[in-house]
Amino acid sequence: MNAALTLLAVQEQQLPEDVGKAGPVGLFLIVVLLIAVILLGRSMGRHLKRVPRSFDPADQVPDTPAELVDDAPPGQELLDTLRRAPLAIEPPRRTTDPQEGRPPAS
Repeated sequence: MNAALTLLAVQEQQLPEDVGKAGPVGLFLIVVLLIAVILLGRSMGRHLKRVPRSFDPADQVPDTPAELVDDAPPGQELLDTLRRAPLAIEPPRRTTDPQEGRPPAS
């Protein structure tokens, strides 16, 4: 009799319908994440194809013959630019107008 009551009690304990089942929102999220991973993988593959095999300058072949000639030392272009640039801070002008004896109005 005890075994029959236990069997009845187990059969009466029914789980709710939604326990153990994934909803449509979960399926949608899994599909969206799968699509995002596939797109990111393809994009990374394209970018990796553009990367040179080595970043060593000795392995790189120059595009033009002009690149073979190294005529300026490193930093020379920067020095030339700084020499041509006007001074950032100029001293005040001390010219006076001879007629009025005071500096000209700007």
